[in-house]
Amino acid sequence: MKVFVVGANGQIGRHMMNMMKESGEYTGIGMVRSAEQKETFKEKGIDVVLGDLEGSAESLAELMKGFDAVIFTAGSGGHTGADKTLLIDLDGAVKTIEAAEKAGINRFVMVSAFQANNRENWNEKIKHYYVAKHYADRALIQSKLNYTIVKPGGLTNDAGTGKVSAGEGIERGNIPREDVAKTVLECLREENTFKKSFDLVSGNLPIREALQKI
Repeated sequence: MKVFVVGANGQIGRHMMNMMKESGEYTGIGMVRSAEQKETFKEKGIDVVLGDLEGSAESLAELMKGFDAVIFTAGSGGHTGADKTLLIDLDGAVKTIEAAEKAGINRFVMVSAFQANNRENWNEKIKHYYVAKHYADRALIQSKLNYTIVKPGGLTNDAGTGKVSAGEGIERGNIPREDVAKTVLECLREENTFKKSFDLVSGNLPIREALQKI
């Protein structure tokens, strides 16, 4: 399976690219923003292309042609303002959805945020972030794509355990970025995640088993 990863240089994205390189099951190509980032991946033997989420959907579609699936794990980051969050986390995500449709790609996995679908549970300090995720997710659900929306809780850099809790209505918690990356890759082929959106935190079930129960 050829997988196009938008946000490959993010912390979750880097885990994904390394996992795909080692798996033998996926051919992962990442999209990055700068020549410096591209060179860093090249040194590790990982293929990436230069792309810009503030460019056109048509230019993104050209990069994606020939792929089987798209993963969106890009974000403006916590050090930018609300304007950049809307440009990347919302408009960039929507353009990626449009690009996937233009490129004839059916499978799309979105990395969102815990309870992004539920306004009553948004963190007021970063409400703009939740607004962006909420409407990007909604655009994906309303698209023609075979989507999965993964909504992780608080992200940590702890080593992954390979065990999670997944579903709607689960208790808020944390999860290592490594386990988020593993879960997203597992979703690519797990049919029980097709056309579904779910929260994700650390738990007691192996990832594949947790996904088969959502």
